[in-house]
Amino acid sequence: MSRTITEADKKRYRALFNALDVNNDGKIQCSELAQALRQRRLSADKAKHHAQSIFGKINTNNDSFLDFDEFVEYMVQHEANLLSVFKKLDKNKDGRIDLEEMRQAFKKLELDLSSQMAESLLEQIDKDGNMSVDWQEWMTFFEFSPDSDFQSIVRHWRQSLMIDIGEQLTVPPEFTAKEKKSGEWIKHLIAGAVAGAVSRTCTAPLDRVKIMLQVHGKNMSIAKSLKLMVKEGGIKSLWRGNGTNVIKIAPETAIKFAAYEKLKSLIQSDPNQIGTLERFTAGSLAGATAQTSIYPMEVVKTRLAVARTGQYKGMLDCLLQTVKHEGPQALYRGYLPNILGIIPYAGIDLSVYETLKQFYNKSNPGVSDPGVLVLLACGTISSTCGQLASYPLALVRTRLQAAPPEVAKDGMVKMAQNIVKKNGFKGLYSGIAPNFMKVLPAVSISYVIYERAKKVLTDKL
Repeated sequence: MSRTITEADKKRYRALFNALDVNNDGKIQCSELAQALRQRRLSADKAKHHAQSIFGKINTNNDSFLDFDEFVEYMVQHEANLLSVFKKLDKNKDGRIDLEEMRQAFKKLELDLSSQMAESLLEQIDKDGNMSVDWQEWMTFFEFSPDSDFQSIVRHWRQSLMIDIGEQLTVPPEFTAKEKKSGEWIKHLIAGAVAGAVSRTCTAPLDRVKIMLQVHGKNMSIAKSLKLMVKEGGIKSLWRGNGTNVIKIAPETAIKFAAYEKLKSLIQSDPNQIGTLERFTAGSLAGATAQTSIYPMEVVKTRLAVARTGQYKGMLDCLLQTVKHEGPQALYRGYLPNILGIIPYAGIDLSVYETLKQFYNKSNPGVSDPGVLVLLACGTISSTCGQLASYPLALVRTRLQAAPPEVAKDGMVKMAQNIVKKNGFKGLYSGIAPNFMKVLPAVSISYVIYERAKKVLTDKL
């Protein structure tokens, strides 16, 4: 799409070019473009990535800088594309995009957008405060976006549940129709599984300490627990049960995602949009479906973690011995508190994340990309709150999984009563310290591996 360049356009392009040309040499380097993006409150990593993407599109002669002609050529094409999108969104053709038009646009992208979120996003673009966006505001906001559409606005804030903290997060991520059609979602799931495997392996010693303290309820320091485990079975014993924990990632993720997509289509009232409550319901049921399918592996993981050296030859031997001595029903011991724990975890995790997201957007108007640290912080805080609420149920589940038949037969309520009677209410939080200690390294490792794995998959496939 081409258009006539007016004298006013030329002056505007020249002023913009000069502003980007920091050292006044008549050329724009990639670093100068990144610096300009940083001044627009974009995070450092995103600024660099955006600059490289834009630079690659503009730099037609493949030299190390951009001249004015290349810059003008790019801006003309980019603004033409932006104008095309703007006109498509402006349904009533009044020259402005209002709140309802923005919500309708997101419905077509199959992305959940609450009224509060739509208002928050509109405020980021709207500079004169009239709760609508004219062409000038639209163009200014997306001036240095490598894309010519506005999907990236919510893509930053779409909760990435690929970031693994070692717990069964219950609400799968949302993917656009374009991502589903192109197969991009598969890359995200594979990268998430790889990140989860690495993250869980790195934090496995703390996870085993947590399980040991949950099962035995001893008031023991993390350092002493690690020392005793090494003394009993050597350094290698710190990773006992981790193999099962890693192996179950792939089937659990695949089942959860497939179930979520199916359940979502069945319960959503609007075929073009899923509400927050509907997303919570579908996500919780999908999590329950996945947990039901792989739950025997959860029991095996716990039993391996608390086992003595030499008690089991491996995952399969533990499974067979459990069935042989206690019957197949033992593989679903602790199932009820596990399923019940999904509800407080998912509800609190989702609501806290949404609250933090809205608070950040209101506190930082005009910031389209919150940056990695903000996203990780919000995700970590919301997940931690979810864990705090559901932890007593998780502890009872673990106790039942490891308990012999004569103890487990009394059930969930009796187990909880015995814990409180013996150790008080604080006993329901035994092992929570190592559990929280592994959250930050788990999130950090998972994010780094996820991004690298996604890049490799994108480059190779």
